[in-house]
Amino acid sequence: MTQPPTSILLFAAGRGTRMAPLTDTQPKPMIKVAGRPLLDHALQFCGGLNRVVNVHYLAHQIEDHLRGTDIKISNERDKLLETGGGLKKARDLLGPDPVFAMNTDAVWAGPNPLDLLQTVWDPDHMDGLLLMIPRPNATAHIGTGDFNIAEDGRISRGSDFVYSGVQIIRTDILDTIDEDAFSMWSLWTPMLTAGRLFGAVYTGQWCDVGRPENIATAEHMLGASHV
Repeated sequence: MTQPPTSILLFAAGRGTRMAPLTDTQPKPMIKVAGRPLLDHALQFCGGLNRVVNVHYLAHQIEDHLRGTDIKISNERDKLLETGGGLKKARDLLGPDPVFAMNTDAVWAGPNPLDLLQTVWDPDHMDGLLLMIPRPNATAHIGTGDFNIAEDGRISRGSDFVYSGVQIIRTDILDTIDEDAFSMWSLWTPMLTAGRLFGAVYTGQWCDVGRPENIATAEHMLGASHV
């Protein structure tokens, strides 16, 4: 049986400009959906893992919220590093690769997305494994899809599936990147070229909470009343 990742990075450093004006006074991961911060919706799936949260915008609010827990903070106060750079900065806290990485701007109803990924993960053939949402099931998502998935699970750029924001990824490729701030595509692109980036399909419900108007939709999906 393949050893699953033991660490996870939760991305919580962004400015959340699409969530304005709610993010004028609080970071996006602290915005509440069904009475709980978005960050807590993500953390509920991470039991037993070494949990790392990166912070930048209004970082003290997230730090105050997590005080008294064993969750580690990757401090990006000096410079916003994007997703790839954030992973690079947090690498020492995460330990050996592979690791889980998870955005904190969505909610889920159904199986634990991390459990689903780890059942598919095969490091002998994969450098990255992205959890995908079929485009018709991508609640509140605006725009086209991100990837297509072949019969063998390998992915390519396309429009059939939306990336959910959750992945397992090897981090040793970070040694080849000199920049501090860069997107996840700097890691994904060589994996795509090598045929080592795969996708798994989520079987539950998922809602993008990237805009204020999506909160009511997310709460409806979770079975809560929007206040």
